[in-house]
Amino acid sequence: MAQDAVDIAVVGGGVMGLATAWQLVRRGLRPVVLERFARGHAQGASHGATRNFNNAYAEEHYLDLLERSRAGWDALGAVDGAPLLRLHGLVTHGDVDVASVQTGLARRGIPADLLTAAEAHRRWPGMRFASDVLWSADAGVIRAADALRELERRIVAGGGTVHWETPVERIGQDPASALLALADGTTLRADTVIVTAGAWTSTLLGGIGLPRLRVTEETPAHFQPVTDAAWPSFNHYVAPSDYPATVYGMPTPGEGVKVGFHQVGDEVDPDARPHRTTHADALRSYVREWMPGLDADSALHLSCTYTSTDDSDFVLDRRGRFVIGAGFSGHGFKFAPGVGAVLADLALDPAARAAAPFRLG
Repeated sequence: MAQDAVDIAVVGGGVMGLATAWQLVRRGLRPVVLERFARGHAQGASHGATRNFNNAYAEEHYLDLLERSRAGWDALGAVDGAPLLRLHGLVTHGDVDVASVQTGLARRGIPADLLTAAEAHRRWPGMRFASDVLWSADAGVIRAADALRELERRIVAGGGTVHWETPVERIGQDPASALLALADGTTLRADTVIVTAGAWTSTLLGGIGLPRLRVTEETPAHFQPVTDAAWPSFNHYVAPSDYPATVYGMPTPGEGVKVGFHQVGDEVDPDARPHRTTHADALRSYVREWMPGLDADSALHLSCTYTSTDDSDFVLDRRGRFVIGAGFSGHGFKFAPGVGAVLADLALDPAARAAAPFRLG
């Protein structure tokens, strides 16, 4: 690397790091992004064609972040002639107070309707419902892989740089700057370092007072439809006595319908991930019971990591020269433009603060 001093370095080039660098570029900065793996890698949490754009939150701090994120996705606009957000809608049902969620969305002007189970089944005959259903038309999926490419394009066009296959081995500081020790022997100085390193965050910032960050390998699957019926995105809060965890999913064109249990994988070392499928039988059983429009025996599993806090709230805060975005707990991708804006605020304004649930203690 030719330069050995920068104003702002971003460590981690997944969706959070790229979204943060893009938000900095929008403000006239020229950040340097350092990513340990190659472009398009599948070692972390940002790969794959789609992610749920799930707006069914009741907490005010997430609804605030959702609004900021939606503005960011809209600003990114269309890529290859289509928007990065595909708003085919979301259904939420099961053991959750859907009326309360609807009320919170309505206060924000976000459309959401309550349907009976029978009404929902008539609209989506490939799914079963046993209780009232919250339907939000202003939700759907994000074209995840395309979003990563577009964020990088915007960063570079704005004067920033993204360095792939550039591992950061250690982060420290002296009185004058933060210090990044790279694997090639280079020491990079930066006025401010934003760390969005996912499963490697604790390794890089272990002494900074982070909460416990638990890294798990999650293995949802794509299932093939047996009819041409339309599919929404979905959340199903199942009874804990029946299945391991809440079920989520979305249609992924060309791959089927993605279905997975939320936050149930084995704890792993991110540098030695076993790529071991878990809960496969339970997932097939769930699909067989609740999704008659899918072939339950057609599962094609995929692997990604979650890096989770104990309460599943994100960490968005600053300590000295270090700004931290971590612990996205398997529900962060949709929030990336908003997270990037918050982290950019923290990097540029010493008085900035994230919402209280996102702060370090």
